[in-house]
Amino acid sequence: MADFVEVDVQDGVATILLNRPKMNALNLQMQREIRAAAEEISDRTDIGAVVLHGGPKVFAAGADVKEMADMSFQDMSQAAISLQDSFTAVARIPQPTIAAITGYALGGGCELAMCCDMRIAAEDAQLGQPEILLGIIPGAGGTQRLPRLVGPARAKEIILTGRFVPADEALRIGLVEQVVPSADVFETAMTLAKRLARGPAIATRAAKEAVDRGLETDLPTGLALERVLFASLFATDDQKLGMASFVENGPGKATFTGR
Repeated sequence: MADFVEVDVQDGVATILLNRPKMNALNLQMQREIRAAAEEISDRTDIGAVVLHGGPKVFAAGADVKEMADMSFQDMSQAAISLQDSFTAVARIPQPTIAAITGYALGGGCELAMCCDMRIAAEDAQLGQPEILLGIIPGAGGTQRLPRLVGPARAKEIILTGRFVPADEALRIGLVEQVVPSADVFETAMTLAKRLARGPAIATRAAKEAVDRGLETDLPTGLALERVLFASLFATDDQKLGMASFVENGPGKATFTGR
């Protein structure tokens, strides 16, 4: 049994709940539990979408500074591998993932949210990478994922100043996709997740893979990957169902089986 990370599955949607009061500080144990949750979900065919949530008050205020403060170079060399592996496990979940952000998503919390495919934030949420204020830099993907979302110059400004980014600015620069009242964050994320979970599971995973892997390579290689994945979907039942439904009833009315 995990102490700080809970997984609940209902109606094809998995909720990963971070639960380490008061601020969901991401200590080593919590990192391991996040990785285990991500790997479990990745292997399940009954899950069509995922919501990552920290509860109604805070998403995650960062890594556990008290735990890290006295670590040596040798200690952190090993701990950093585990940290990145845990977050990479979330990024590699094949199902669509949505971060439901309330309160603070700072440091490791912001990095964890960026591992998700989409982010829905509360109106009063604040995001950022304030590691520079501790004399270090982001170590769980912040220097790599943030530039891919907001551009290199904007990412450098956020990382080098360590400032907090309010939700309205995060929306404007592309760090989050939607801003809603705090009380509505989780339900908004769940509504979107349920919609995604009803989609054609194999095609949904293929689309996510095409985008993610395409960003890691050059355009011709990405186009080749897309072509192969596109053609492969013509071997699925959902392709037949989707196109037959379109011809007979118009778009958006197919009921998919996930096969």
